[in-house]
Amino acid sequence: MSNSQTKPVDPVLLAPILHTGPGYWFLIGALSAVVAWGLYAWVHQLLEGLGVTGMNRPIYWGLYISNFVFFIGISHAGTLISAILRLAGAEWRRPITRAAEAITVFALIIASTQILADMGRPDRLLNLLFSGRFQSPLLWDVMAVGMYFLGSIVYLYLPLIPDLAILRDQLPATTSAWRRWLYRVLALGWHGGFEQRRRLDKAIGIMAILIIPLAVSVHTVVSWIFGMTLQPMWHSTIFGPYFVAGAIFSGIAALLIVMIGFRKAYHLEAYLKPIHFSHLGTLLLIMSLLWFYFTFCEFLTAIYGNEPHEMRVVLYKLTGEYAPFFWTMVVTNFLIPVAML
Repeated sequence: MSNSQTKPVDPVLLAPILHTGPGYWFLIGALSAVVAWGLYAWVHQLLEGLGVTGMNRPIYWGLYISNFVFFIGISHAGTLISAILRLAGAEWRRPITRAAEAITVFALIIASTQILADMGRPDRLLNLLFSGRFQSPLLWDVMAVGMYFLGSIVYLYLPLIPDLAILRDQLPATTSAWRRWLYRVLALGWHGGFEQRRRLDKAIGIMAILIIPLAVSVHTVVSWIFGMTLQPMWHSTIFGPYFVAGAIFSGIAALLIVMIGFRKAYHLEAYLKPIHFSHLGTLLLIMSLLWFYFTFCEFLTAIYGNEPHEMRVVLYKLTGEYAPFFWTMVVTNFLIPVAML
């Protein structure tokens, strides 16, 4: 054990790293099967062409772009919970910040893979990087997501340095050599001194300030991919804040689901307490009301204007073939959260 100032931690927190039960390996196997299935489908798409997805004129965007928007939205959990609450000095955030920050990075990775699949041929990404036109919102999106991803990795890693030092110092001697080496390298020589803590807190504070506008810009630019077109109900100035509000809404919901699962699976009742779920529930209620406000404004404007092309889309959603999906969205995004919270 090195000469560090890391304090002993509750064995409950180290248990998931030291021991893996049958449930863990069952989950790994099930997820590996899903990934293998996805790789098979992707190879089939590469061989047969993008037409196998059902996308064609005029249906240019399908499940891939829907997944991209969804996971970009999920990634906002880390920004809201960790960055904004850190700057606001909300101490209750501490037990949940790691999960929030990790969700951001993982969701961005998944979102990026959706773009690769949607392009049909992955080599076309080089055309966007080397021959892209700055007038295109697609190029803006690549730049925004790339910067947000790099910033999120740094923002996740910085607070992890003291935790990595704990793993370096307190894992048992029977731990494999490569894991001990990995934690030693990632801990960057952390010993918990005053000057180290001062510099780390300053770096985290700077990243917390930088990551918020990056996150807002990402989903704003994603909304512009739709809003810059002349499609009815898409060509709207409200899309930027509408997408950001929806992203934060879905991010909080994702964080709650992850917290419930981790609390149950790893017996973290002493750390993830009812007060954390209460505060997150309040934030979820606020975002639900904000989402409904933007949705109401969007439809009120379209209905009052009574423009034929937009009314066609409105009726498709309210009473047409998409009505079951629309009203299910209203019930699950607004009525149920308001009634429960």
